Amino acid sequence: MSSAKPTPAHSGPADSGAANSSAVQSGEVRSSAIMAAGTLVSRFLGFAKTWMLAAALGLGSTVNDTFINANNLPNLIFLLVAGGVFNAVLVPQIIKASKAPDKGSDYISRLLTLAVLVLLALTLAVTLLAPWVIELTTQGYSPQQKALAVSFAFWCLPQIFFYGLYALLTQVLNAHGAFGPAMWAPILNNIVAIAGLGMFIWAFGANAANPHTLDTWNSTQTLLVAGFSTIGVISQTAILLIPVFRLRLGLRPRFGWRGVGLGHAARLSVWTLATAAVGQLAFLYVMRIATIPGTERLRLEQAGDPAADTMPGNAVLEVASQLYLLPHSIIALSLATVLFNRMTRASQDGDVAGLRNALSHGLRTMAVATVFGALALFALAGPLGMFFSGGVPQDGVMLAQTLTILALSTPFMSANFMMSRVFYANEDARTPFFIQLVLALVNVVAAFSIQFLPFDQIIFAIAILYTGGNILSVIVSAVFLRRRLGHLDGPRIANSYIRMGYAALGSALAGAGALWLMGSYSRDGFAWSTPMAALVTIIVVGPIMLAAYLLLLKLFRVTELSDLLQPLLGRLRRKPAPQPAAGEPAEGSAAPRTRPERATVSVDTGLIPRISGEFDAASFRAGPDLDEEDERARRVGPEGGYLPAEDVPSSAEGGLGRGDEPLPGRRTYQGPAGHNPHFPFGGKKKK
Repeated sequence: MSSAKPTPAHSGPADSGAANSSAVQSGEVRSSAIMAAGTLVSRFLGFAKTWMLAAALGLGSTVNDTFINANNLPNLIFLLVAGGVFNAVLVPQIIKASKAPDKGSDYISRLLTLAVLVLLALTLAVTLLAPWVIELTTQGYSPQQKALAVSFAFWCLPQIFFYGLYALLTQVLNAHGAFGPAMWAPILNNIVAIAGLGMFIWAFGANAANPHTLDTWNSTQTLLVAGFSTIGVISQTAILLIPVFRLRLGLRPRFGWRGVGLGHAARLSVWTLATAAVGQLAFLYVMRIATIPGTERLRLEQAGDPAADTMPGNAVLEVASQLYLLPHSIIALSLATVLFNRMTRASQDGDVAGLRNALSHGLRTMAVATVFGALALFALAGPLGMFFSGGVPQDGVMLAQTLTILALSTPFMSANFMMSRVFYANEDARTPFFIQLVLALVNVVAAFSIQFLPFDQIIFAIAILYTGGNILSVIVSAVFLRRRLGHLDGPRIANSYIRMGYAALGSALAGAGALWLMGSYSRDGFAWSTPMAALVTIIVVGPIMLAAYLLLLKLFRVTELSDLLQPLLGRLRRKPAPQPAAGEPAEGSAAPRTRPERATVSVDTGLIPRISGEFDAASFRAGPDLDEEDERARRVGPEGGYLPAEDVPSSAEGGLGRGDEPLPGRRTYQGPAGHNPHFPFGGKKKK
C-alpha cells in the first residue's frame, strides 16, 4: 500500500467520524455515478437495437419470438454451466494472481488456457446439440418453426465461447486497474448488431410494410439477424484484446494445471454455484412456458383467425423486461456494487450498526431513482409500447399492458438486490441459496400452472409471477436479515419510501395530464399515430414528470435526493474538493486503516428472477480498486506469494486475518456473522 500521510490532530471522535462518513458516502455515490454513466450509454444503444429488431421483424411476429428465444440461449447456458464457475472461482483467482511481482503472467496464462479449452469444448458440444437444446427449451413448436429455431441457434450458440472469454479478459483488465475498455466494449456489440438490422431493413424492408414470416424467410435474412448478433459479441470480445496486450503481461498458452487450486476453490464456492444453477434452471423453465403463446399464434395465423393479432409472445415479455430493468441496472446495480465495500468493512469489524446503516443508506438512496422509475414506466407505458411496437399499434398495446404489470415492482427488485449484498458481506453464501431455492420453487410451480391458462393470458401471467416474486423476495430476505441485524431501520426506510412514493405519484399525475393532452389515451391520438410520435411524446412528457418529481421531493424534504445528486453537481461546478485516496486519512480523521479496501466482482447469482436473457456485461465489470499499490504484492513466499493459500480457505491470500482481502460469499465458513475464526476483528472464534 502507499504510505499514509501524517495524520493531523483530531478535532474529536464525533467530528472525525462524521467527516469519514461524509467522505465515504460521497465517494460511494460518485463511483456509482461513473459506473451508471457507462451503463447508460450501453443500455440506450441496446434499446436502439431492440427498436431496430421490432422494426425489422415485428414485435408480435413468430420470427421475432423464435429469434429472441434462440439468441437468449447462449447467455442462459453460459450462466447455467460456466457463469457461476467463472464468477465464483476463476475471477477471484485472477484478482489474487494480479498481485504478484510478474502481475500474474504465468498463473493467468494457465487459467486462460484452461478456460479457453473448456469454453471451446462446451460451445462445440452445445452447438452440435442445437436441435436437442431447442427441443428442451421450447414447447409446442411446429416442425417449420423448430427448423428456423435450430438455424438461429447454430448461428447464436457460438456466442457462449465469446461471452466466457469476454468475462475473463474483463477481469484481467480490472485486476490491473483498467476499467474503461470493458465499460465501452458492449457499445461496439450493439453498433454491429444495429448495422446488421439496418442492412436487413434496407434489403428486405421493415416488417410493417413487408411482413416477414416463416414461409418467406431465407438464409440471407438469418445471416443479417442472427449472424450479425454473433459478430457483435465477437467484436465486443476482440476489442478487449488490444488493452490486454498493452498490459504487456506476456500471456501465452500454458498447460499444466495441477496444484493451482481451482478444484478446491470450486468446492469452497459450492453454495454460490448452487445458487446460480437453481436460479438459471428455474428461469429456463419459465422461458419454456413463455414460448407457448407464440406457437398458438402461428396456428391462428395459419387458420386466418384475427385473434392471432392479440396474442403476446416472448418477444413482448423480453422488451418489457428490458424497459423494466432500466432503473435497476443504471442506479441500483452500480450503487449496490459500491456500497458493498462499506458493508464488507462493517462486517469484518463486527459492526452490526454500521452494516445496518449501510443497507439503510443504500435502500433509501437508490429508491430516489427506482420509485420514480416505477411510476414513470407505468405512466409512459403506452408511448413506450408504441415506440417499440415496430409500427403496429396492437403490438404496442400488448407491450404496454405487460410493462404496467412489471413496472411497479421495480423498487422491490432493486431493494432485494441491495439486501442480498448483506449476506455476501457477511461471507454467508448459504442463506442466499435457500432464499433462491424458495423463489425457484415458487416460480416453477407457478409456471407449471400458468401453462394451463388461456394462451392470450400466459405472458401477462408470467409478468405477474415475476412481480410477485420480486415482492416475495424482499419479504423473505427481510426475515433472514432481521435475525442477523436485529432490525432493518424499518421506520426510517418506510418514511423515505412513502414520501418518495407521494412525490412519484404526483409526478405521474402531472405526466398523465400531459399524456392526455397529447392523445395518449385515445386510439387515434397523436401518441399512437407512429413510433416517432410516441418518441416525441416521451421526450415531452418525461421531463415534465421529472421536474414535478424533483419539486415534490424538495417539498417533502427527501434528503436522499442530495445524496444522489451531490457528486454530479460537484463535478458540474468543478469544485476542487478532492477526496482522500483509499487508505489515506481525511483531514481530521482517525488513524488510517491498515487493510486495503477494494470493490469486488459482482456476486449477482440470481436472487431476483432473471427476466431478460440479454448478456449483462455489467455483472463482469466490477473489479478490484487498485488505485494504490499493495505492499503485499511485493512479498515473496510460497508459489511466488500470490497463489491461493488453500489451507486457509476463508482468505484471499492467507494469513489468519492479517490483512486478508475478503471475497465475500466464496468461502467455506457459513455460520453466524461475526463468528468466522479467520476474521478476528471484533468477532468471536468458533469453539
